[in-house]
Amino acid sequence: MGRSRERGGRTAKPSVPKPGVYPIDSGTAELVQDRDNPLGYLLLINGVQSSHIDLGDPTWLDFEYMRWIAAVIGSALPDPLRVLHLGAAACSLARHLIDGHPGSQHLAVDTDAELSRLVRVWFDLPRAPALRIRVGDAREVTESLADDSYSVVVRDVFADAVTPLPLTTAEFTAQVRRVLRPGGLYLLNCGDRPDLQLSRSEAATVGSVFEHVGIVADPPMLKGRRRGNVIVIGSDASIESAALARELLSGAVPAQLWEDRRVREFAKGAPVLVDAALSG
Repeated sequence: MGRSRERGGRTAKPSVPKPGVYPIDSGTAELVQDRDNPLGYLLLINGVQSSHIDLGDPTWLDFEYMRWIAAVIGSALPDPLRVLHLGAAACSLARHLIDGHPGSQHLAVDTDAELSRLVRVWFDLPRAPALRIRVGDAREVTESLADDSYSVVVRDVFADAVTPLPLTTAEFTAQVRRVLRPGGLYLLNCGDRPDLQLSRSEAATVGSVFEHVGIVADPPMLKGRRRGNVIVIGSDASIESAALARELLSGAVPAQLWEDRRVREFAKGAPVLVDAALSG
């Protein structure tokens, strides 16, 4: 946020929301305006950065991990996309993909009804069938969906900076696989500490369900030097792509693509997360 850059796709004089703190069902939502772009906004939920959106440029993704997710999707799947977003917030990734992948359809799921209402008002989001927002529990919604109904599932759900445990288990991952079309992608955002214990377990869990597993993250994160985001990928199709690896390395924050063999070695010995452990 706050850095200068080239932007495309700018719309004419969009209405702008008022920065400030707003009550929502789960606490508070705060809108902070960019210093160098009057059409850019950072959304914080209970003080934690959640989303960024540029009202004049639907293609812009300010969070680097979202750029990595978009790059993986764009490299692997043909249009039109059908994407399930678990964790809606400002729907910035959905907005980006709608602009770049004509005809794509998106379902964004969030537990907070008031937040979902506000982001519709603030950000003039695309309407159905391009984008539907459903208020509900991410696992319950996923379990209710038909087999082979989505080409991509993105899990980006956090409560107080932690992913709810029911969305991390092998049983939930199996539900995601059931919902995915053959060759579809499951991409999950794992927020982790330098010890990378959660990333290892998340990778082991995804790898126990999907034939192929991958990881995208920047080198300092993968070397255990800081907290940050690790994107874990599951698919029944190969994730290997030299072109994608080059694209990720050329980004503003260069990232590495780890393919199946390396990820399974990274996750070796880590516990697979299961529902039975949640009540233990």
